[in-house]
Amino acid sequence: MEAKLWDSVKTLEALKPQFVSVTYGAGGSTREKTHAIVKKIRQETALEPAAHLTCVNATRAEIDEIAKAYWDSKIHHIVALRGDPPDMKGKYVPYPNGYQYAGDLVKGLKKIADFEISVAAYPETHPSATSAEDDLRHLKEKIDAGATRAITQFFFNADDYFRFLEKTQKLGIKIPVVPGILPISNFAQAVRFADMCGAKIPANFKNLFEGLDEKPEERNKVSIEIATDICRKLTDNGVNQLHFYTLNRSDLVQAICKNLNIQ
Repeated sequence: MEAKLWDSVKTLEALKPQFVSVTYGAGGSTREKTHAIVKKIRQETALEPAAHLTCVNATRAEIDEIAKAYWDSKIHHIVALRGDPPDMKGKYVPYPNGYQYAGDLVKGLKKIADFEISVAAYPETHPSATSAEDDLRHLKEKIDAGATRAITQFFFNADDYFRFLEKTQKLGIKIPVVPGILPISNFAQAVRFADMCGAKIPANFKNLFEGLDEKPEERNKVSIEIATDICRKLTDNGVNQLHFYTLNRSDLVQAICKNLNIQ
């Protein structure tokens, strides 16, 4: 897994992205390994690393120490998230003496240093939100707390993103709201992810990926075509930043970027 990660890092380095982020497992289960990888990216590559920090399974004091260590290691970009429960199923419960939600985490980080902070946004509404309006208010709170940009959860219908963007603008949100793109390397996995985050998968996708489990080259072609089509719809309508959820499949991202003449 680690070898595959570093292969991905080298491929992405050639594309010269604005930054790359490294995620935790559920419940912060890979926290220490994540910290080590982010520092190695800073030390051994030309990439700008962004470190994920979540509110789960850590006190404020513990998270503050992690943030200070990042700043001292010249890692000044944080992706600040509430985080998922350790079992990915139960209801989220704030950790005792911890940051309750992402907005609280953003405020805490800004007290430590002038971090660049990315936060999450949900075009199709976070599954635990009481309403779309409530979800937008939480996004505004994170931005008012000091977030630099919002990165959306993945989606497969560009119109969903544009409708969401219009709502953020009406609410007075002026920071970039960057669309998140997920190239589908495993359809069953994408369905699970979509169920967890409230994203919709178009009905025809099942037919497109039918029978391709043992045909990786054909599956990759379908994945690249779908993602390229979404990206073109976005860029043709004024979007100038894209965030790819690579899942260590940088080969797919590389092919999509080639299709978009981003090389």
